[in-house]
Amino acid sequence: METPHGSVATPVFMPVGTQATVKGLLPEQLVRAGSRMILANTYHLALRPGESVVAALGGLHSFMGWDGPILTDSGGFQVFSLSDRNRITDRGVEFRSHLDGGLLDLTPERAVAIQEALGSDVAMCLDHCPALPAEKAVIAKAVDRTISWAKRCKEAHSRADQALFGIVQGGPHADLRAGCAQALIEVGFEGYAVGGVSVGESREDVRAALQATVPLLPADRPRYLMGVGRPQDILDAVASGIDLFDCVLPTRNGRNATCLAMTGPVKLRNAVHRVDPRPIEEDCDCLACRRYSRAYLRHLFMAREMLGPILASIHNLRFLHRLMDRIREAIQAGRFVQLHREILEALGP
Repeated sequence: METPHGSVATPVFMPVGTQATVKGLLPEQLVRAGSRMILANTYHLALRPGESVVAALGGLHSFMGWDGPILTDSGGFQVFSLSDRNRITDRGVEFRSHLDGGLLDLTPERAVAIQEALGSDVAMCLDHCPALPAEKAVIAKAVDRTISWAKRCKEAHSRADQALFGIVQGGPHADLRAGCAQALIEVGFEGYAVGGVSVGESREDVRAALQATVPLLPADRPRYLMGVGRPQDILDAVASGIDLFDCVLPTRNGRNATCLAMTGPVKLRNAVHRVDPRPIEEDCDCLACRRYSRAYLRHLFMAREMLGPILASIHNLRFLHRLMDRIREAIQAGRFVQLHREILEALGP
């Protein structure tokens, strides 16, 4: 995928930098871990420091010191996650700030204007992701609203150097997802996202949503699965044709002393690691594994030293980037199906 800030080999995993930073990590550390594209959040940056501040300082890339591509979420996830602080109408969403109670009026046009001011390489349409489970009629209304908002986003979008992606909603209903996908394709976007599949569904429900949606999306446009970062789910989604992923999982788990490994999670606070001289993973080339033992990392967490979460986050990101490297190599070699099976057997379901 070509962007104004460089090309990105897909499938790719994007670390989440909600507030213009991937928590605890420098841009240089992200690059060394293998990160090539990151995600930032429209809602949070509009509240603090404000998109006008970011624009005045040269845009998001300059502001946060990241030279690679950036994708910005539209704030649509906060429509779901902060439902107790917002009011949804066909016009848009009114938020009461979680910081000071101030009003943020997020219409489709405003969501696009914020992202254009931030200067991301990829902007997302504002969408309505309803909480599940919900009646089909409720989900259908959210789909209609998502389509209407996508049309308004497309009309409002003016930056030629910024791609705009539409987002397919529809919950667990294949017919609603198909209708949403078709309507968005008719509007026409540079890429398409599958939304509403990181809000507590089972792995089987996620698979069903992908099977109902991805075959309908243009094969010559990037296809993005929002909010998914478990290795098993990534493998399933790549098998369905997904190109882009993002999730807080690697850094959030890292901050909570849980590390990804090909033999299953390593929980560093467990007493079994108190005198363990091994690295998190023997074959990992990340900074944490090259230089430190599980015993030392456990000590950092038990002593509440900030280096522990930093090293664990570096490892988790490196784990996912190495996984994506293996996936891309396997696809080119024609052996992805075999790799998919091998990794699932190692990780478990």
